[in-house]
Amino acid sequence: MMTRLGIAFMRLMGHCPLGVVRALGWGMGWCLYLLIPARRRVVMTNLALCFPEQTNEYRRAISHQVFIKFAQTWLDRGWLWHGAPQTTAKRLRLVGDVAQLAGNEPTVLFAPHFMGLDAGATALSQNVPRQFSTIFTPQSNKAIDAWIAKGRNRYGNAKLYDRMAGIKPVLSALRAGDPLYLLPDMDFGENECVFVPFYGVQTATVPSLSRFARLGRAKVVPVLTRMTDDGYEVEILPAWENFPTADAVADTALMNARLQDYIATMPEQYYWVHKRFKTRPTGEPDVYAD
Repeated sequence: MMTRLGIAFMRLMGHCPLGVVRALGWGMGWCLYLLIPARRRVVMTNLALCFPEQTNEYRRAISHQVFIKFAQTWLDRGWLWHGAPQTTAKRLRLVGDVAQLAGNEPTVLFAPHFMGLDAGATALSQNVPRQFSTIFTPQSNKAIDAWIAKGRNRYGNAKLYDRMAGIKPVLSALRAGDPLYLLPDMDFGENECVFVPFYGVQTATVPSLSRFARLGRAKVVPVLTRMTDDGYEVEILPAWENFPTADAVADTALMNARLQDYIATMPEQYYWVHKRFKTRPTGEPDVYAD
């Protein structure tokens, strides 16, 4: 019952003025910040590890904005997935080296975990005449899982591959010319990750960007989605040169280094609510322990 009500509420958000959606998200963000101290500690721990040179007041101000952006971007999925196509077209703007998406050259889209990542995917699928693919982790709630899958494929040109199904179908699609919208800046545990620096901290990171690019014989094109007052700006950057190499660990370290540069342009919009440093090298303590 609650799931159906939640989805109905998001459908309603799809028909509200953007100012109303963002204002409601602002209030929800503050409520989340105040009512979920455990997740607030995660955000503050991440910011302390990544920005030790900044004051605690600066990190707290960023933390406030993280929760607000988190709530606002979640509510924005209402109009992204249920709003009229002309609404999404008006609120989503592709900028930068859009020509990188022309043709059918195998392409891995490096889409870091900025809050607006679903807006970026919607902008691409609505505006670029190609079949896209992405990898997802199924939700435990089947109704929510189906709602998310339908929303991410609302324009009918997105293939969603279960992460547990292996990489063969993903590679086949990539080699056939389907751009892969990849979110590799995650910690999936020691067995699936390599330890490379992220803000000077050894961080478990999946080396999938390098491996998919190498195995798929694909270029890597970064896609950065930035929330704006009137929607989202989706920036396509030039393809990386001399990437990948034969060294997946070095490639993954380079990915993290470049990600830091991207985060510097909008630190409050990165997904700091994730336990990015959960998996530690042998002998290192849990950084999220009370």
